[in-house]
Amino acid sequence: MAPHPGIDTDQIKEKARKDLLDLLEGVRGKKNLVIEKALAGPIGVFIKFSTLQEYGVDKVFFIENDNVDASQRNVVFLARGEKATQPQAIAEQIQRLQKSSSVDHDFSVFWVPRRTLICNKILEEAGVLGDIVVEEFPLYFVPLEQDVLSLALDDSLGDLYLRKDPTCIFLAAQALMPLQEKYGLFPRIIGKGDNARRLMELLFRMRSEASAGERSSMSPSSIGMMPSATIESLIIIDREVDFATVLLTQLTYEGLIEELFGIKHNQAEMDSSIVGPAPGPQQAPAAPPQQGLKRRIQLDSSDKLYTQIRDTNFAIVGTLLNKIARRLESDYESRHVAKSTSELREFVNKLPGYQAEQQSLKIHTGLAEEIMKHTQSDTFSRILEVQQNLAAGSDPSSQHDTIEELIARAIPLPIILRLLCLESCISGGLRPKDLDTFKRLILHAYGYQHLLTFDALEKMSLLQARTSANPFLLPGTNAATDTTQKTNYSYLRKALRLIVDEVNEHDPDDIAYVYSGYAPLSVRLVQCILQKHALLSATKGAAASNAISGAAQGWQGFEDVLKSVRGETFNRMQKGEEQAVKARHILAGTGGKKTVVVMFLGGITFTEIAALRFVARQEEGKRRVLICTTGIVGGNGMMEVAVEKGDFGKK
Repeated sequence: MAPHPGIDTDQIKEKARKDLLDLLEGVRGKKNLVIEKALAGPIGVFIKFSTLQEYGVDKVFFIENDNVDASQRNVVFLARGEKATQPQAIAEQIQRLQKSSSVDHDFSVFWVPRRTLICNKILEEAGVLGDIVVEEFPLYFVPLEQDVLSLALDDSLGDLYLRKDPTCIFLAAQALMPLQEKYGLFPRIIGKGDNARRLMELLFRMRSEASAGERSSMSPSSIGMMPSATIESLIIIDREVDFATVLLTQLTYEGLIEELFGIKHNQAEMDSSIVGPAPGPQQAPAAPPQQGLKRRIQLDSSDKLYTQIRDTNFAIVGTLLNKIARRLESDYESRHVAKSTSELREFVNKLPGYQAEQQSLKIHTGLAEEIMKHTQSDTFSRILEVQQNLAAGSDPSSQHDTIEELIARAIPLPIILRLLCLESCISGGLRPKDLDTFKRLILHAYGYQHLLTFDALEKMSLLQARTSANPFLLPGTNAATDTTQKTNYSYLRKALRLIVDEVNEHDPDDIAYVYSGYAPLSVRLVQCILQKHALLSATKGAAASNAISGAAQGWQGFEDVLKSVRGETFNRMQKGEEQAVKARHILAGTGGKKTVVVMFLGGITFTEIAALRFVARQEEGKRRVLICTTGIVGGNGMMEVAVEKGDFGKK
């Protein structure tokens, strides 16, 4: 997607790059860089190792490996300081180097995104705080694409919903505040969910603190704290309002790559026998790829072919790749019909592009073939059938035989848990008798350590027993202020048209194409705001759509529906001084599309990103959509948060 007016993600990337290089430049001479593993991916998005070398970095080590050597006098640590584990590890490694090395080291620690009290306390207690130079590297949003900003907090889902740690809400607020300071206040903040409300309240509090700071410093201009002329609104969606979407198998091309191989910060690692060996002069053209050798491939908009197919339903990817292969073949053949030297020169100029596209085609053809082996297997078909039946509202007990059979086949535990959690989320819990049966089967098949897994899933409200006094089975009976309520999919299935029977994957007209018939509730909620009239017309008829004025904003028209969605609902305006607001709008002009910022708190799936991009294409003439999130999540990753890794039977 094109860069956003006002919010330029390239500027955010360039600022992060400059901030890090300035910090490294401040440490004179050669240096060893010791980095937290979880930061290597996000930093790799905006800076290459060759650039780090130009700024004096000799070797790079991971903090977790505890293997930094004494080859350089300068040692720079780069880590997040929100939890105690990293400061403790850094303190131990500094002490080890001080004792074992004959070199008098100079230590620097760059905390991401901020220095915390716990960092200072741990380093002080270890007796090393006075021996180090401490700086902050304010890395918040990492631009994964022109339309996607991520905080890259891999633990945000577990922190929020299992450990009840609100740190990522604070970091999200700190990431959004610079956007407000640079482009103006979000004129309207709309959202759904208890954590979403906490984020909104934090933004208001930070605005008050910033305004108080401006007044105390007698700042001559407070233009950054007036409503923006380029941003329309901020929409915040709390992940817990729609856990079911994450639990379903993603059916877009990018989503299935995530399901089968995993995508981390625009890169996926897989066997070179699938995508071919990495290009290089040392590779003989006829040499077959060696089994077991891993290759890391880049999956972002720098690959033009990937951009065309990433958000499509996998059912049509083969057809699209075939078309691209035929076009490339035709383009190559054009060299034979070139008559003049200018035509030949034009072909030669295009040749590097053709070669890059052919290499990309080879990678994605191999990937698609590997994915197809999985999607055509009997196991995948059975799993998908159970998921789609549950989503469509079939009797959950009719799916239990299939789930029991999958357990007997020793299918990986996260897949089994996804099915059970999906039933629990959509049906308001499992019948106590059925839940006990499945717990017993899983403990026998996978080990008794998963007693802890069930406890974690219950804390996350993912796997629960159904109670007789379950309020959400009665449409519209939930109180909007009830923070313990569950999302009522039974009612919302019809009220928001979550199930679309006929889907055209080749030329989709609804976001339901991303799950072959199921529309993600989270994105439907965004449509309630951005495509209000179209959605009202589809769900309640033209009369209901006509009854709402064209200027209606926020949740208007869907108030009754929102009572059946978990968590609090809010719609707040941010205003400035009337004269200053008018001046800003005159300076900004009336032309141009405004940007809607959609923030997913707790994570977003690639399939939801595809659905939001579909909405953005439909809204192209009116507004642009910028997607922000605490991190990318998937069903397997969600289960890994809860699954107990230890084994009671082994030492």
